[in-house]
Amino acid sequence: MTRNIHPLLIAATTLVFIFLVGPLIIVFGAALSDTSYLTFPPQGLTLHWFENIFAISAFRRTMVTSLQTAVLSTVIALIIGIPAAYALNRHRIQLPGWLSTLFVLPVLVPELVLGFSLLKNLAVQLDTPIYLALLFGHSLLVLPYVVRVISASLASFDFSIEEAAISLGSPPLKTFFTILLPNVRSGVIAAFILAFITSINDVSISIFLTGPGLSTLPIQLLAHMEQFFDPTVASVSVLLMLLTVAVMAIVERTLGLTFLAK
Repeated sequence: MTRNIHPLLIAATTLVFIFLVGPLIIVFGAALSDTSYLTFPPQGLTLHWFENIFAISAFRRTMVTSLQTAVLSTVIALIIGIPAAYALNRHRIQLPGWLSTLFVLPVLVPELVLGFSLLKNLAVQLDTPIYLALLFGHSLLVLPYVVRVISASLASFDFSIEEAAISLGSPPLKTFFTILLPNVRSGVIAAFILAFITSINDVSISIFLTGPGLSTLPIQLLAHMEQFFDPTVASVSVLLMLLTVAVMAIVERTLGLTFLAK
């Protein structure tokens, strides 16, 4: 027996879909516009503004910096976050309750406050090289996401499997890499994707920890907008969106998105 869908439900679903997809369509259209200023709907179609991104050396340089920083900060967060998530789940009874809250603090504190604090204490008082300060800030920003996502995967892991492997003679470190990590691989991959996307799109912390000779792509985009109002801005936004889609496509191609839901 088929059940008719209420027209109001269809209308509400359509409005939500338009609300979510509409801004993306506007950005894509503005990036393809054959005008020297941002406009929608596009007045003619051209790929000139995408070519303009790679023609400007500042965009090329900051794009490399953003990718490098996003990868390194994500790897650092994983190196710290995986053992932290393991300890919080494996020894949740022995560890104090406030310890898990400690890893959420970078999310609870406003990013502007966090960025200014890192600038004042890390870059100014400790005279840390600006790139190291930027890398530290991004690692601190994405660490809570890594810990939370991997902790969610470990919550359903049966630690008796690990104990059985150790009791049969497997060293603890080997057990960690051969038994535990393969079982939470989906959580590690999901944490990497979330942390990478968060880092490469960050503005609030990067704006305090960049300076002459060092900038990230979002900060360079803001600087470009101060002088120009051309569709290059929309083109960069489209590239960032396509990068996100590409990461998800690679995961789907290699593992399948259903793998992340395990």
